[in-house]
Amino acid sequence: MKKTLFLTIAIGIMLTSISWVTARYSAEELSIEVMTEPKEVNSTQEESEIAFNKMMDVLTHQRCINCHPSDNVPKQGEDRHPHRFGITRVNSMNATNCNTCHQASNNDYSGVPGAPEWSLAPEKMRWEGLSRIEIAQSMMNPENNGNRTPEDVMHHLTEHELVLWAWEPGVDAEGNPRELPPVPVDEYIEAVKTWIELGAVIPTE
Repeated sequence: MKKTLFLTIAIGIMLTSISWVTARYSAEELSIEVMTEPKEVNSTQEESEIAFNKMMDVLTHQRCINCHPSDNVPKQGEDRHPHRFGITRVNSMNATNCNTCHQASNNDYSGVPGAPEWSLAPEKMRWEGLSRIEIAQSMMNPENNGNRTPEDVMHHLTEHELVLWAWEPGVDAEGNPRELPPVPVDEYIEAVKTWIELGAVIPTE
């Protein structure tokens, strides 16, 4: 009788210990799983936002904004003054179109910049005066960007010669080198691709 009682108590203690250990490790495993997923999400979100801001450091620079005017008047120089000779979106399409002066490459003798397909951005892509978020929303909107997919936008931003001209802008009329965008071209290209590949998520205000 005593042996049976002792054996019963021993088995009970053993089962209780096993249950406690199982519950403990299950809780720890659950805690690890719950903690791991948000870390991955936060890491991806942070990487996307860093890439977005690096890309926008370039797209909001005057090398880009000068040809994305909000008033149909292209801008020039580091101070973004109106284009000389009264050039506007309207007359740039006529006899005094962009390619009358802007050739396929920079003219360092006159200081006139040049690159293939030199032109103003489409009217729907007016960025001057917009916030980074507003520029991104416009850029990714198919109604504004010529029905481009995110992949098309990526190729345009990283491969088009007129976009890449920003890092080879030549000199102005006084022979002074034009200011480069604040991000090296290789880092900019990597940032654009990263942002697009992570879903082209536009940060909230």
